[in-house]
Amino acid sequence: MVSRSCQEVAATVLAEVHQLYGRQSHLIDGGSAREWAETFAADGEFHSPSYPAPVVGADELTRFAQLFFERARDAGEVHRHVITNVDVVALDDETLDVRAYLQIVATARGGDSRLVRFTTIADRVVRQGASWLIARRTVRRDDS
Repeated sequence: MVSRSCQEVAATVLAEVHQLYGRQSHLIDGGSAREWAETFAADGEFHSPSYPAPVVGADELTRFAQLFFERARDAGEVHRHVITNVDVVALDDETLDVRAYLQIVATARGGDSRLVRFTTIADRVVRQGASWLIARRTVRRDDS
């Protein structure tokens, strides 16, 4: 097991991180691509084995989120991101190391739901002004 020793995280910070993750899920699932991209730092990075290359920066993140929503819509499905088991570690006052489980569930319009992916996310979260933003997200499939 990897040691994750660091500073204690205040309850208000935990609540802010949970709010960030909940907002992210609702934004990408609802087609609010630009707003979803704004939950990342301006030079934020998204790395996932489900996609051919990292997605970096606000413009690429916006396009990525828009395509995610459009593909689900075009398939006649509604996709939902479900983030659980959020583990937050403070590296310093402005930087967090966050791990969580991410499930993506697809529901066919008028049909059944199915699990698309079950993954683990590892995020570097940074404070910019009054907000916490994702600086780097790394997604790992559970079978890797």
